[in-house]
Amino acid sequence: MNIEIWSIGKANDTFIEEGIQQYLQKTKPYCAISLDIIPPLKKTPANIDALKKEEEALILKKLKPQHYLILLDETGKLHTSPQWAQQFQQLMNQGTKTIVLLIGGAFGVSENIKAQAKQTWSLSKLVFPHQLVRLMVSEQVYRAFSILNNSPYHHS
Repeated sequence: MNIEIWSIGKANDTFIEEGIQQYLQKTKPYCAISLDIIPPLKKTPANIDALKKEEEALILKKLKPQHYLILLDETGKLHTSPQWAQQFQQLMNQGTKTIVLLIGGAFGVSENIKAQAKQTWSLSKLVFPHQLVRLMVSEQVYRAFSILNNSPYHHS
C-alpha cells in the first residue's frame, strides 16, 4: 500500500521539512509514502468559492480511480492514534492501493472534493498552520504503522 500526503500551500520552512523527512524515512520500511505540495495559485481569485473551485481542479487533475481519498478537515471525525492504525489496517486488508491524505487550502475544499472523499478525518478541534499539519500527519502515519508493527515508538 502507498500513502500520499497532498497539501495545497507554500513550500515548507526548513525546520518543518526536516521533521517531515525524518518521519517519511521512518515510515518507508512499512509502506511507500510521499508528500506532494500543490503550489497555491499564482493569482488568487476574487472570492473564496472561486478559489476553492480552482483548487478543486488542481486536486481532481491528480486524483486517480485507484486513490482512496481521506480529507483532513476540522469538521471531520476525530480518531485516536490506534484508530488511525486500525483504519490503515482495514484499508490494507481491503486491498487499497493508494491512500491520499488531503490537506486542503487555507479556506478548505469545495463541496465536490468533500463528496469525493471516502472519509473525512480531523486532527483536532484546533486550527493549525498547514506546514505544521503536514508534520503532524507525517508523524501520525509513522505512529500508526509503529502500532501495527508492535514498535515501542507509540509508548516511548
